[in-house]
Amino acid sequence: MTKISLPLALAAALFTGAGAFAQAQAPVQVHDAWVRASVPQQKATGAFMELTASQDTRLVGASSPIAGVTEVHEMKMEGDVMKMRAVPGIDLPAGQSVALKPGGYHLMMMDLREAAVAGTSVPLTLVFEGRDGQRQTLEIQAGVRALGGAAAAAGHGHGMKH
Repeated sequence: MTKISLPLALAAALFTGAGAFAQAQAPVQVHDAWVRASVPQQKATGAFMELTASQDTRLVGASSPIAGVTEVHEMKMEGDVMKMRAVPGIDLPAGQSVALKPGGYHLMMMDLREAAVAGTSVPLTLVFEGRDGQRQTLEIQAGVRALGGAAAAAGHGHGMKH
């Protein structure tokens, strides 16, 4: 009888099933990820997307090589004033879609190192934390969309202070 040696990751995948292995690789599905285009001197822009987690988790952070700082933010009305603030995370209940959109939850990319040019894409690393406290990252590419339309009317972009 011949012995066959399997790499540990492959053996684990075979014994736990391919579904468990794939689930560990992608805890959250990301749909329609986009970044608002910016101009060369602009210091901040927003990133938006739809997130669906397979298990209860939280979006707790993000980063991008084009921004010095990327934070999870919330915009909401307080009285007559629209306020924006950083939040420690966004709950992603299992199986429910959560939208990061202009005027609501979003990723705020600040201290831009370069302009986000319409028609290109921006790399983003999303950080998720499970109920067990374990963190996982997911690397995505977000398409850059031109300024204007409903997204610009929601208040992001030119000179907004945080």
